[in-house]
Amino acid sequence: MRKRHLCVLLAGLTTLASAAFATASAAESDRWQVPVAVKKLDNGLTVVVSTDHSSPTVGVSVVYHVGMRLEPKNRTGFAHLFEHLMFQGTPAAPKGVFDQVISGGGGRNNGSTRPDFTNYIEVAPVSALERILWLEADRMKTLDFNPTTLKNQQDVVKEEIRVNVKNQPYGGFMWIDIGQHAFNKWENNHDGYGSFQDLENASLADVQSFHRDYYGPNNAVLGIAGDISPEEAFKLADKYFGAVAGRPTPAAPDYSEGLNTAEKRINQTDALAQVPAIAAGWKMPARGSRDQAPMAVLGSVLAGDDASRLYQSLVKRRQIALNIEPLYGLTDPWSYNGPTLYTLFAMYKPDSSADAVLAAIDEEVANIAKNGVDAATLKRVKTKMLADWYNGLEPFIDRADALAVLQTLWGDANVVNKIPTLIEGVTSADLQRVAKTYLTQANRTVIDRRPAAAAPAPAAAAPAAAKN
Repeated sequence: MRKRHLCVLLAGLTTLASAAFATASAAESDRWQVPVAVKKLDNGLTVVVSTDHSSPTVGVSVVYHVGMRLEPKNRTGFAHLFEHLMFQGTPAAPKGVFDQVISGGGGRNNGSTRPDFTNYIEVAPVSALERILWLEADRMKTLDFNPTTLKNQQDVVKEEIRVNVKNQPYGGFMWIDIGQHAFNKWENNHDGYGSFQDLENASLADVQSFHRDYYGPNNAVLGIAGDISPEEAFKLADKYFGAVAGRPTPAAPDYSEGLNTAEKRINQTDALAQVPAIAAGWKMPARGSRDQAPMAVLGSVLAGDDASRLYQSLVKRRQIALNIEPLYGLTDPWSYNGPTLYTLFAMYKPDSSADAVLAAIDEEVANIAKNGVDAATLKRVKTKMLADWYNGLEPFIDRADALAVLQTLWGDANVVNKIPTLIEGVTSADLQRVAKTYLTQANRTVIDRRPAAAAPAPAAAAPAAAKN
């Protein structure tokens, strides 16, 4: 989130298969296979490589298996703050060197924090790969821990919260507030962006211990995609990362949760919003369960595009909503490792109501639970999901990151080639099952966020009342 990218989902629509992918064999299906090679170094760093010679460039991602769920208690937003600190220099590469080296070589970089991981990504000409790997290994070893940098980045993160949340209509309530009410355990329901008080209370000792505990090579995956062979990539990874010592990583707490058993309804006001909006979130099936792929397909059937059931019902026919957008926490239907939500966000017309929108949603869900989905609709949705999946993997920076994330969360980067099979295998009966199991009123959390009423002007006889 360093550059205010809040949530990057695999998206885009194309019917063209990229020439970057090669089929495994003519006897196999026509599905494109993403090349994947994996090796674990002696220090525990897992390296995932996807060779593609279609462009003399390379994408790099370093994913650490720590995110908002594992940040220290009473330090909400600390994982995000630490992500910023990773760009503030090391004893060997002072502040500014990281960005200068990569941009000076024709590349670009970014980073983001999610509930279950933090990722650092770059793309550049392949000639810059060794410099990128040196920089990433250098900040894996240590950072320039100093109070000036910490104070500076505390202020930067607070300003980011002001810009992206506090001074924005709706304030991210559909991905921040909804989880605070839907989940029961602190690891899942606290504000990962962070409170100002918690951010200000973060100390240098907190920063040093966080880096020591979670930023070792044994808690990381290095993804490389592009114009390099696996053998060359593994050799370079060992050259630059091999000497970084592994470090003990604290055991993760038990943050598992079951489905909710009673609906939660919350009313909020918004001084910046022009129209009311709702967010309705349902707890998702566990990552890797038999219901994950059906739930992903059901989410697309309901709200995947303008042809979806809910867009056609709420926006086109009934004309009670202005939009309908699906969210999967801060990631996508495949990139989570703990409790997450399938959330529908809709701005609705002032002459309608949250109850009317929810009733329309419930009607569509009930229809699917009872009758399933017709073959033509199911085929269209699957085709679009497959096109989106492959299109999202075409840029080397995104492919390196996707492979590193999948290896981190699933323990298997080859899931990249299994997800299309999971999507294709979903049946109408599967959609009926997950609709009945997960999209229930008892498992639902709803926030109704309405524009704040105009405050009355203070009385002339009581100027003190106008303070603030």
